[in-house]
Amino acid sequence: MKAMILAAGRGERMRPLTDHTPKALLQIGGKCLILMIISALRRAGIHELVINLAHLGEQIATTLGDGTALGVHIEYSWETAAGITGEITALETAGGIAWALPLLGDAPFIAVNADVYSDYDFSMLQAAAQRLTSGGPLAHLVLVDNPPQHRRGDFGLVDGLVQAAAATRHTFSGMGAYHPALFAGVKRGDRARLADLLIAAMQREQVTGELYRGQWHDVGTPERLAALDRAAREGR
Repeated sequence: MKAMILAAGRGERMRPLTDHTPKALLQIGGKCLILMIISALRRAGIHELVINLAHLGEQIATTLGDGTALGVHIEYSWETAAGITGEITALETAGGIAWALPLLGDAPFIAVNADVYSDYDFSMLQAAAQRLTSGGPLAHLVLVDNPPQHRRGDFGLVDGLVQAAAATRHTFSGMGAYHPALFAGVKRGDRARLADLLIAAMQREQVTGELYRGQWHDVGTPERLAALDRAAREGR
């Protein structure tokens, strides 16, 4: 099974740190965020990786290379404007995944945001991905308890199905498994939001999910990065 690490974002909320360093290469406890994700995927037996790149992407490609030194194989999906102008432009999450589908293939795959800091076991998501089919379910999401910065949450979870509207809502972790058929309506090279595709699939009861209550952090601001870095260095 392949996994895609979503690393093309500009990281606006992380500025000025991301003015010169891509968010995926920011460090917690002396180790880059993306290297921790790669290690977690490798421990789960996932060695075939696709990483999408845009803002300062050459730094990521130079740091990771083809993945051999990390025990994985990496292919890169550069998000250029429809592959014609050569201008680097982020395509949003669903657009970036649709652009990378030729590298991902026809089988279900895992996708994870490059700014996730978690101890989640990706073997659980790998098992869920194997249950996805073109006829549904099309996606499986890892949800978490709502963090202080996102009290309202994103989606509900009822009897294993993720719902767009529910009395109790959880936060989407940025970790999920998807069947390529979910992106069939996205023209390659167009910008598209993953949330829009997921909500449409939820209305057809084609999105399953799980609630994870282990360690998880959205490293979205310099303040949260600094707090996590201090905790890691102090062994907390």
